[in-house]
Formats: sequence, structure tokens, C-alpha cells
Amino acid sequence: MLTELRLSSLGVVADASLTLGPGLTALTGETGAGKTMLVAGLGLLLGARADASLVRNGDDKAVVQGRWEVGEGTAALVEELGGSLDDGIELVSVRQVTAQGRSRAVIGGASVPVSAASTLLGEIATIHGQSEQLRLSSPERQREILDLFAQPEALPRYRERHAEHQQLAAELDRLRTAALERAREVDMLRHSLAEIAACDPQPGEDEDLATEATRLADADDLKALAVEVQTALSGSEEDFDAPSAVALIGMARKTLRSLADRDPRAGELSGRLDEVGYVIDDLAQEVASYTADLVSDPVRLAAVADRRGELSHLTRKYGTTIDEVLAWAEESRRRLDELEGADERIEELQTRVTELDRLLDADAAAITADRVAASARLSEAAAAELRALALGSARLEFNVTPAARGPHGADRIELLFAANPGSTPGPLGKVASGGELSRVRLALEVVLAGAAPGHTFVFDEVDAGVGGAVGLEIGRRLRRLAETSQVIVVTHLAQVAAFAHHHFVISKSSDGEVTTSDVTPLGPKERAVELARMMSGTTDSQAAVKHARELLQFASEHPLS
Repeated sequence: MLTELRLSSLGVVADASLTLGPGLTALTGETGAGKTMLVAGLGLLLGARADASLVRNGDDKAVVQGRWEVGEGTAALVEELGGSLDDGIELVSVRQVTAQGRSRAVIGGASVPVSAASTLLGEIATIHGQSEQLRLSSPERQREILDLFAQPEALPRYRERHAEHQQLAAELDRLRTAALERAREVDMLRHSLAEIAACDPQPGEDEDLATEATRLADADDLKALAVEVQTALSGSEEDFDAPSAVALIGMARKTLRSLADRDPRAGELSGRLDEVGYVIDDLAQEVASYTADLVSDPVRLAAVADRRGELSHLTRKYGTTIDEVLAWAEESRRRLDELEGADERIEELQTRVTELDRLLDADAAAITADRVAASARLSEAAAAELRALALGSARLEFNVTPAARGPHGADRIELLFAANPGSTPGPLGKVASGGELSRVRLALEVVLAGAAPGHTFVFDEVDAGVGGAVGLEIGRRLRRLAETSQVIVVTHLAQVAAFAHHHFVISKSSDGEVTTSDVTPLGPKERAVELARMMSGTTDSQAAVKHARELLQFASEHPLS
């Protein structure tokens, strides 16, 4: 239920606030006073398209705020959007439109997409204006109305299965369409992986072979350099007098021992020099071993060159290094497994799609049966309401005919209407006048009210094109609807406004430059004056005021027909 509506800088409304309650609320006022802006503000909260022209001249932005009492289901959805409720039950929603046309929506303190706000609030409030009247002519809306009344038990399950069927059928179609391309890719991957497997490259093998090839190709030069190092470390067998590190260190160790014998402080130095000697000895031995290993091996060099050639064939096709080639092979094996499993996946999909076809056909048949059974009851109930709305001879029929299976079943729903006896019912949107459409819409809402208790309905000029006794019946129907839902009606008929539990009048004033609309709640005396204005165009006529009081008395004593 909407408990408060605040508008700021919206069209001719500078600042207005309405405190709303349960039951029927009437909004009245002279033409052009600003009643449309109140409905437009509610429309913005419910996700209507923002327009910079809605912003009051001279202001930067228009702001609409609504306070709603909501149930647990709505509270959970608010939490999913990141918002929260005040006192656990009150939701604050805000819509802002700037003078540049930019729009922002806030739900429970959280900024959300306008579409999300529309989806959330659309579950608890509905605006019925001229656009809804046009929408009533569409088969989609007519199906929604019948389903609200019929409540087909299989429909939720059908929708889930239909969505799954659509998804799996699309995947199945893609797999079948891509069968040729998939076969080509399988052949390419098998050939490439076989080529790599035949070569059997090892991680880092290309780098190891490159290092070995360099050593083999430069073996003589490397050996000459190694001999020089060995001679410098341990001396030459051909020239015993040539200096060497081992000999020099040996002489230094001998001299340092003598020094240490004479000065104990040199003992530490002697020990350190001994360590250096051991290191030089070890290094000399390792250099000698390295030198011995350096042999020229043309056969091995040729083998390394051949192997490098084999590996380079792979690196030209599958990666710049052998490690990259191996990584490509691993990924390709996974891709090959996936492609080779496609046939199994096709079989699985076909089995499930066939099963879903069977289940959907059964669900669709059950939905059709529920719709057909409900259509007669809904038509009869709506016709009873239409009789009270001065359409006593009107016939309303929901025609349920077979159609291709879709998201909502396998039926085409068409609402047929005939206003006069003997007339053949035709499509509602083609044969009904504007006034008739308005009354059909109201009749259906009254009948369907039990399906949406606690909902907020806003009717914008539902009484267009009617008057007199029909207006009284419209007022009664709105009052009945307000027994289970909150109803807000914008009306020009005193006969409708008289049945309201709450009454607000919208008036405009001007200082010669700026026009402003004001919203004022009315008490019993003020209501009589406003109804008199609506009936006679003047508030000065005592007869009109008396008539208005009689109308209010009649409405209170005869709320329902």
C-alpha cells in the first residue's frame, strides 16, 4: 500500500505531499490543475520513461518519493537489490529526473536500474490510464487477465520447462550446424598431436641442445682456454719454473707459518690462508676434470643438429619454444576431448529435448483445460459487472484457440465483445468504443481484485465518456475494489468521487509569471463544496451544495449494488 507520495519540481507542482491510506482515494480538480502530474509522478516511480520536460521551469531536477507498506516477499526482493526497509515494513522509493533528462532510481536507499525498480514496484502497484486501455486490446494482456483469474496450476512448471527446452534446443542446433567444422577441427588436432607425439619433445630440450651444440662446436677453443686456466692454477708439466697459484699459495702458507711461530697473532691469518689453499686445490682439480671432458665429437654434434632440426619443425608450427609447444599440445588434447564428446552431448540433448516436448505438451494441455474452464466463469462474472455499468446487453467472451507452443502455453487468447443483442462478438479493440473499453477494464479489475489483495490500483479518468447513473455504478465498483486493495482514482465525476473514503483536490494558482499546483485534503464540508463544483461548475449555488450532500449521503448508504 502507498502511504505517502511527495513530488518536488514536477511540472506545475512545486512541492506537494499526499498522505494516503487504505480504501478509495479520489483526486479531483479543474482541468489543467495538475492531476496528471500526480499520476505522472506515480508513473515515474513505477518505471515510466523519464523526460526533461517534466522538470519544473527554472529548476535543476524533479524528485518523486513514495512510501510503501510491503510484505515479506517484497522485502526479500529489496534486500537482493541492496536496499533495506524502515521499521521492517516500510519501503522508500525515489525517482529523480534532471533538467538534462538523466534519470536515477533509488529503492530502500540503494541506487538501482530503473528497470529493477519497475519490476519490483510493478508487483505491488498498477496504473490504469489510456495506455492500459489500449493494452487491454492486445492478446498478450488478454492472456494475462485470463491467467490471473484461472491460475493454471501447471503454468509455472511449464514456463521453467519451456525456458530449458529453448536453451537446450538452441545448443543442439548449434552442435548439429557446426558438425562439419567440428570434424575438420578434430582431424587437424589429431594430426598435430600425432606429429608432436612422434617427435616426443621434452621440457626445455631445445635450450639444452642449443647449449650442448655450442660446446661441441667450440670444443677445441674451449679446451685451449681451460688449459690456460689449469696452468695458471696448478702449473705446467712442461715448464716447472712457470708460476702457478698452487705454488704461490704453498710458498705463502710456509712463510706465514713461520710468522705465526714468532707472533701468535698471525695464527688466524695462517688458518685463513690454509682455507684458500684448499679452495685453490679443489678448483684446480675441477678445471682438470672439465678439460678432460672437452673432446671433439663430430658424431654427437651431427646428432644434436638433427634433433634440433626435428624440434624446430614443431616450434615453427606450434610455439616459439618447446615448452610452448607442449603447452599447446595439452590445451589441444582438452579441446579434442571436448569435440569428440560432442556426439555424446548431441545424444544427451536430443533425449532431454524429446522428454521436454512430451512434458510440455502435457502441461500445455492442462493449462488449456484450466483456461477454457475459467474463461466461461470470468466472462459471466464480468458480464454481471457490465450490466451494472449500463451495458446490460453486452457479451464478453474469452476465446481460447490452439496455437504454436510458446512461453505461456499453446493457446491464443482473444477477448471478444458485443455491446448489443444479436451482434456477433468481435475483437474487443476493434468493436468497443472508448467508453465501453473503460467499463470493460473496470469490470475485469473488480472481478480480478481477489487475485491481488493488497495491490495498489491507480485509475486515471476511468469514467471518461460516461456520466449520470453509470458514474454511480463506477463509483460503487471502485469502492468494492477498495475492500481488498488500495484504489486511487483521478475523476471528473462527482458520482465517482462521492464513494471515496479520502478526497484530495488539486488546485492551481498563479502570480502572473509562475503557475503552481497545490494538493489539499478535504473534510466533509469541503467535499460537498467540491462535488457541487464538479456537478454545476460553481461553488456558490446552495442547491448544488445540497445536491452534493445528498450524493454523499447516498454513497455512504448504498456503497454496493
